Formats: sequence, structure tokens, C-alpha cells
Amino acid sequence: MTRLKFQSLRWLFLTALLFCVFSSALQAKDNKLTPEMIVNMKHVTQVAIDPSGQKIAFVLNVPRTEEDKYGKSYSEIWLTTVDGKKPKQYTSKPGRPSSVSWSPDGKWITFLSKKTKEKDKKNGKTEHTQIYKIAATGGESSTLTKHNSSISRYHWSPDGKSIAFVAADPETKEEKEAQKAGRDWKVYDENYKHLRLWILDIASGKTRQLFEEDLSVWNFVWTPDSKQIIFQAAETPLIDDSYVFQKIYITPISAGTPEVLCNTKGKLGSMAVSPDGKKLAFLGAISLNDPLAQSLFTVPIDGEIVRFLSQNVASSGTWVDWINNKTLALLSVKGTQTVLSKVNAENGKMTDIIAGGPIMQSIDLNSKTGRFAAVAHAHRHPREVFSGKIAGDKIKRLTNHNPWMKSKRIARQEVTEWLGADGWRIEGVLTYPLYYKAGQKYPLVLQIHGGPEGVSLNGWTTSAGYPVQVLAGEGYFVLQPNYRGSGGRGVDFSKADHDDLGGKEFEDVLAGVDTLIERGFVDGERVGTGGWSYGGYFSAWAATRHSERFKASVVAAGISNWISFAGTTDIPHEMSLVHWNSYWHTERDLHWERSPQYYIEKADTPTLVIHGMSDTRVHPEQGIQLYTALKIKRVPTKLVLYPRQPHGLVERAHQLDYMKRVVEWFNKYLKVGGTN
Repeated sequence: MTRLKFQSLRWLFLTALLFCVFSSALQAKDNKLTPEMIVNMKHVTQVAIDPSGQKIAFVLNVPRTEEDKYGKSYSEIWLTTVDGKKPKQYTSKPGRPSSVSWSPDGKWITFLSKKTKEKDKKNGKTEHTQIYKIAATGGESSTLTKHNSSISRYHWSPDGKSIAFVAADPETKEEKEAQKAGRDWKVYDENYKHLRLWILDIASGKTRQLFEEDLSVWNFVWTPDSKQIIFQAAETPLIDDSYVFQKIYITPISAGTPEVLCNTKGKLGSMAVSPDGKKLAFLGAISLNDPLAQSLFTVPIDGEIVRFLSQNVASSGTWVDWINNKTLALLSVKGTQTVLSKVNAENGKMTDIIAGGPIMQSIDLNSKTGRFAAVAHAHRHPREVFSGKIAGDKIKRLTNHNPWMKSKRIARQEVTEWLGADGWRIEGVLTYPLYYKAGQKYPLVLQIHGGPEGVSLNGWTTSAGYPVQVLAGEGYFVLQPNYRGSGGRGVDFSKADHDDLGGKEFEDVLAGVDTLIERGFVDGERVGTGGWSYGGYFSAWAATRHSERFKASVVAAGISNWISFAGTTDIPHEMSLVHWNSYWHTERDLHWERSPQYYIEKADTPTLVIHGMSDTRVHPEQGIQLYTALKIKRVPTKLVLYPRQPHGLVERAHQLDYMKRVVEWFNKYLKVGGTN
């Protein structure tokens, strides 16, 4: 009887234990991030602080639901305050408002939007993007413009009397008639639609083109007296020219011809005019072959000598503004972090204000109050609204658009270092398997950034294109390496891959893999790689030139043949001048030898090839070439082409499909019990 009772208790205990284990397993499964959760995440894309320094208008990206018609995500305009009061919604979907701003008197919030009437939808007509306004207190929005082509950028004049905006040349009557008649052929590099600069008079509602010269304007700022505009422009509206052949011009808003303000070389970025209107600060390249507009310069408005303020700085500037006439605020990427600094406008001396903490993507500064709004993200959340003070040392989070994430388990993440080629110090962001146990070896997946001048930061690392936390939840270590050529380490580091694409920069990546193997984290027989664009090139390079090291690869919008790429991309000059230092027809042998296709006979790595069918940066033929060669060689491969998608996936269904395919591919070839 006692024995029977003991056995009953034992079975009861075992049943309870099994129930707990099973319940824990279910809970663990429910607590990890899934592809469905990633495509449902909301995030902030832009902020604008009001003239009082107390209110912040922002743009919230709102993903489409499964029931919505396919297309890009929606967006909404919201308002919050620096003291963190509950945000107030000002616009709602459907719609994709952007470029939120404040009128100088703080009475109006303005934004760009495209609103198509129901009757026009039925007739196939599409409204042009216009400037809208809505009262700061809320209410219905109304249009400020009725332009005959879409507006891409605008800025209020400091006196509030005008708005300057950029819009492309509209279709002519003859072009519309030709379109209807089927004479709709396109002649490459002819009949440009220039991006013109216009002025809207707020009182009368009338608009006028600022000048007749054939220049395409990509960025501009007003002078504080509202009498002049300084702008960045190229001689054509081609993307390639906008990247590397822009100049800085100045023009009066009354009448006159634009004049080149100063001589610049290569890429241009953020710029701002000093409060007294005497100087322009701007971010730019130091040479035509500098990969980034990462260095800080100032130049007097009268066009005297340009002053280089950030020499020998091991970081990459991303945004600049004036605190006062003598001091600049500079946001930079430094390693895997962002840093907000004060810069002496005379001698370039830098003092960090905020270093480390959340990754600040963009900032809007109110120099009169010393407050700023920021879009920032961190290890445990995507982009949200933050605020801070120039006199402070930290920023405060104001919004939480994904409260459901609090119940989800986020994998451990840290910055890791190793010695790359030539003993260089290389950094990367390492994410651990969600249920990591010390002493156990795990499979590794590389998630490699593009560019190559991109950079992986120690913040929120997960997106539909780079599903880091999803992979960690599947039991993988994930390494995001910042190989030589990446941003965030200064000009010399970002130039260090020139004339050697796929060379020492890839050795840096391999050294990172070896380091994780040596530390006992990773099983060297279960290493995979994936990435987009240049990260896709690296993954194709891994699957061919270094196939013996990799058991699975995902090549997304990747380059497989440098020679055919150069002839089909929309940035032939940028890629050749900024990275190769030569054109493919002058260094043909090197371009071919650094192509994954050159090493196709070595290929033995199962490779999933992904491409958007509307990709103009890396033409789909690059993916088709790689797939065809692998298929002929009988290497396990699959090609997935996504209709309407550009250089990245922008539609929910495609994003979801991609993430699921990536997980399935790596699980098949890297996990114990898989094909390998």
C-alpha cells in the first residue's frame, strides 16, 4: 500500500514536471519575436520641434495589415510634448504623409502628402504630392499648394512669409498626347525632368520658379534674413550625379542667377547657416573618392576659403546645425554608437555632449531654447521619439509605439572586437542565441551591411531585410561585422577597401568568424551568411571564392558580376570613382577576378538568391546570372524574384515571405538534422 502510494506520488510529480517543462516551452515559443511581429512593428521616421521648444510633431510609419491592399506602409502625423504627455494623432491612414515641419510662428504643422479623390482613383488618376497644413491645435488639413507636379522637399522661410519647395518639371502637353497615342518610348539620358526650386507666397498663394538655369536641386536652406537660399544641385536629375557631382550654390530669392558658393569635391550632406547669416556649415567628402559626406566644413557666405574642421577624426558626421554663431552641434557615428558633440566653429575642437546610449538617427534642434528632438533606437526597441538638451548629457524617450514588445524576450547583444587583416582592429555587433547556454557551440549566421560604407550599430538591429532577432530565436549566433570600408571610423578607414573589393575587407569578416570559433561560441562546420546589396555581394563571394567556409548563403540584391553590374546600375560613376578608383573598362581583369562568377567552379554552398524586379541599383540580371551558374553546376539553389520591389522589399507580403524563406534556408543547411 505504501509502495503504491509512493508510485502514485512519483507519477504525479513527473506529470507536474512535464507540464511545467511543456508550459515553459510553449511560453518560450510565444515570447520570441517572429516574422509576423517584425512586419507589424511601428516606428518613427522623422521629428520636428516647434518654435517654443515644447512640442514635437513626428511621422509614424504604420505597416499595412494582411487585409490591406499591397503597397508601401502607411504613415501618420502625431504630436507629443517634451515632458512626455500622451501623443495626439493628427492624421490617419490611408495616406503616407512625410516631411513634417512647423510654421515659424508655431501655429501650423505642415507636411507633404498625396490625397487622391475616389473619383480619380476610379479613372486611374493620381494626385501630385502637395504641401498641406493643419492647425497646431488639430482639426482638418488643407492644401497650401496645387502644383502641377509632385513636391519632394520644402522649407519655411524664417520670416514665415514664404515656403521654398522642390518639384520636378511636369509632363508637357505634347508628352501627354504622345503617351495616349502609344508613342511612349524613352530615350536614355535625354529630356530630363529637372528638380526645380520654387517659392510659394503664403499671403497670396501664388508660386514662382526661382531661376531658369537647368539645375536639379536636392537640398537647400534659407539664410536667416529670408533673402537668400543656399542649395546643393547637380546638372542632371540622375541619381549618380546627385551622389558625386553636386555643387553648393547661392541665389537671392528676388531675382538673379545662382552662383557657386565654394568648390567642393564629391558627396555632400547636411548643411546649416549660422544665426547671424555669415557662415555655412556643411558635411561633405574630402575628395571625389571619399565614400561618405562625413567631414565637417564651414565657409563664409561671401564665398571665401572653405575651412576643414574635422581632420583626423575617427568618426563619420551625419548631421550638423548651429548652437550659436561660434558653436556647432554635430551628430556622428563613432564605431557602433552615435555621438552628439559641440564643435568650435573656429578651431574645430570637439566636446562630446551625449555619447553612447540610444542610437540617434536624426535630430531637429531649436537653438533658441537649446532643446532638440531626436529619432532614436536601442537594443530593445525600434525607432521612437526622444528629446534632450544641448546642455544635458542624455536623452529621454517620449513614445512607445510597440507596447506589446515588453512581454517578448530579446536576445543578448554586444559589441565585439577582433584583429582583421594586417592586424587592424575590427568591430561588429554580436547577437547571442535567444536561449544561449555557456559551453555549447552554436551555428553562426553573418548579416552583412551594404555600402560598403554602411555600418551596423549597437541599437535595434532587426528589420524585414535583416531579421537578426528572428534568427537568434531560432538558435543562431548572428554577427554583423563592420569591415574596413565601413562608416563610423573616419575617412581613412572608409577608404581602406579601395582597389581591393572582396580582398582584405572580406578577410576582416573571416577573421571575425575565426575569433568566434576560437572562443568556443561557434561550430565552424555550421556557418552561413546573408545580406543585401554589398552585403549580398559578400554573401555571393562567400558562396563562391570562399565556399569551403560556408554551408549556406542568402544573396539579396547582390552583385555577382562587376562588369555587367557597372553597365546596368544607376550609379556607375559612384561605384567606380568612390570604391574602385577606376572604371571597369580600364581595370577589366581586376573587376572580373573580384566577381563571384569568376570563382563559380569553386562554388559548393547552397545559395538562396533574392531580387526585386524593379531594382535599378543592382539589376535583377545579377541574381539571375548567379542562380543560372549555380544551377548548371548542380549546387543547391533557389531564385525568388519579387514584383514591384526596388533595392529592398517594401511590401508586407514580400517581407514576410523573405524572412520565412531565410529561416527555412538556414535551418535546412545549418541545423543539426538538416540537409547538411
